Amino acid sequence: MTPEDLGDRSSFDIFPENYTSVEVFNAMRTQWRTDMGVPIGLDYSALPSVMRLFGVPAVQRRRVFDDVRVMENAAISLMREQ
Repeated sequence: MTPEDLGDRSSFDIFPENYTSVEVFNAMRTQWRTDMGVPIGLDYSALPSVMRLFGVPAVQRRRVFDDVRVMENAAISLMREQ
């Protein structure tokens, strides 16, 4: 994500316990699936590799996945508004 993607929401804090989830979500930014140019979701097949790359312990991967899904849903809503 870039500041332009966030519009006027470019300034925000990340709780330390969410930092890894945000990093993983940001690393997935090139993995959007689209239908007729409209984003429909992330390609989850890349997610395990990204989590390993960021050193997410196996016991935390479910939580990070759930966090990524929340951010994915919010991002889809935002992109569709624009």
